[in-house]
Amino acid sequence: MVERINWDNTGAVTKACEVLKKGGVLVYPTDTLYGFGCDAKNEQAIHTINTIKNRSGPMSVIAPSKDAVETWLKLPGSGKMDVLKKLGGATTVIVPVKDNIISKNISGNNQTLGIRIPDHPFCQKLSQNYSNPVTTTSVNRNKQGPLTNPDEIIKEFSHEIQLVIEDGIIAGAASTVYLFEKNKWKVLRP
Repeated sequence: MVERINWDNTGAVTKACEVLKKGGVLVYPTDTLYGFGCDAKNEQAIHTINTIKNRSGPMSVIAPSKDAVETWLKLPGSGKMDVLKKLGGATTVIVPVKDNIISKNISGNNQTLGIRIPDHPFCQKLSQNYSNPVTTTSVNRNKQGPLTNPDEIIKEFSHEIQLVIEDGIIAGAASTVYLFEKNKWKVLRP
């Protein structure tokens, strides 16, 4: 049975970190939509999310701060500054990162990674308190729209996830996705 906790419950972050450390999958609120989360270095947990979503390929992560992101980037100084300026809120940047930041199973071409710093207090606390990056990908099966209601999420995924951190219905638009390539920005999803 999946456990559900309100995002502002004092034990929510601790419980989420426990699930991540055990290789589990959770659903958590962001500033745009709910996201599936797992330890971005745990290949089995990543496989579980890919199985749930019936797809494979790159995934994004949430980051605790621009300072943390700066240590992950595999870019020269001017490129780093461009990336750090773009980060925040409903924006995902796809950028080259150093080895061993995440599992290769979720990196894109040329060791790239989608990174977000969502404007939601739970995301900030989770990413600050967990030792590895945490994945963020919409809560849906392949080719279906994202689920926005915790009751529907539990009904659909209760046998595949361990925890739902809830914050009511979240029906925002998906984040804008930018690719930083050859020192230029390209919009992949407006």
